[in-house]
Amino acid sequence: MSELQRYLDAAQEIAWEAGRLTLGWFNRGVEVIDKADGSPVTVADRDAETLVRRAIEARFPDHGIRGEEHGPKEARAGCSYTWYIDPIDGTKSFVHGVPLYSNLLALVRDGKPVVGIIQLPALGEQLAAAEGLGCRLNGRPVRVSQIADLSRAVVLTSDSRDLGISAPTPGWRPLWEGCRFPRSWGDGYGYYLVATGRAEVMLDARAADYDLAPMPVILREAGGAFFDWRGEETFLGGHGAACNAALAEQVRASLRG
Repeated sequence: MSELQRYLDAAQEIAWEAGRLTLGWFNRGVEVIDKADGSPVTVADRDAETLVRRAIEARFPDHGIRGEEHGPKEARAGCSYTWYIDPIDGTKSFVHGVPLYSNLLALVRDGKPVVGIIQLPALGEQLAAAEGLGCRLNGRPVRVSQIADLSRAVVLTSDSRDLGISAPTPGWRPLWEGCRFPRSWGDGYGYYLVATGRAEVMLDARAADYDLAPMPVILREAGGAFFDWRGEETFLGGHGAACNAALAEQVRASLRG
């Protein structure tokens, strides 16, 4: 077994465990607390991240950790690996009983994501990818769509208000207005739909590193593309986009404005 396969297997197991934990709080009227930035958090977010951190620390004590709810842990000297955790991506969906929230987990090596997981606990689905090992949904290989005409494409975003308020360029407008239909099936679920060929474009005008870290390797291994609004394959730009390969150049050019 390769080292990367070992990391992928561990990530999948940890994500399933985190998903089961969050389901214990789902649709149970969990208390919601507003963080300093105005985003919501619940005990499910915090407990799930604690579970993931402990599991990583037990298996890979040299690795660094970055998570949404707790402080960073630096990798030990000489170690090039860091895990990124979003314990519940789509907390607003979660607290409203919408089953489209996800648990996100990524392993980054020398700044490049090499393992990515989108876990959808309420749907019983896990999208998992590792560099050179493909992208699989519950073990079944998946690919992006082949639609090359924007007028036939489905375009997604997490919050359509962010497009008008936070977008770094107005380049989203031709995509949003020229597609077959736009929808706000967003957060990790939106990227999952693109990677599995059920939508063509996903746009995030504002996103954190732990929101985006799994996406480059997932989209690449599914035959698609992920980049920020400057067209660079990075999860650190503060915004992101995913699409199938056939539309990649058009989406890049449009977002650059």
